Amino acid sequence: MSARCPFCAILAGDGAVRMVMKTDLVAAFFPKEPATLGHTLVVPLKHIPDIWSVDDEYAAALMAVTREVAGAVRRALEPEGLNIIQSNGKAATQTVDHLHVHVVPRWSGDDIGPIWPSASTIDDALLDSALARLRETMGVAR
Repeated sequence: MSARCPFCAILAGDGAVRMVMKTDLVAAFFPKEPATLGHTLVVPLKHIPDIWSVDDEYAAALMAVTREVAGAVRRALEPEGLNIIQSNGKAATQTVDHLHVHVVPRWSGDDIGPIWPSASTIDDALLDSALARLRETMGVAR
């Protein structure tokens, strides 16, 4: 737990929160300012700052609860779609430095709008270079 982390404070019982569920490793709760009805955050109970810091056990638990919440949201609220969003670092809009996954039910005309650019501006040479670097870093053969 981190003394300055708002999610650690929530998990320690400080402040009112609408808790959806809690396991021995992960909790799911409504954020204080949901983007849509049913928007749920899935967070590890242990303070883990980002995806690069999570171990396999917590990663598996986080994904299992994310999948369970997504299924429950679908059955309970019948959204037209669903976004699973996980951001790391300021450039990616991470505002709380505690690993978390957003489960965001979507409906046509909701207040979120599109989350992707309408077209890519990355040329083929840059894509090929990035692909080669990723494969080399991961030890993946062509």
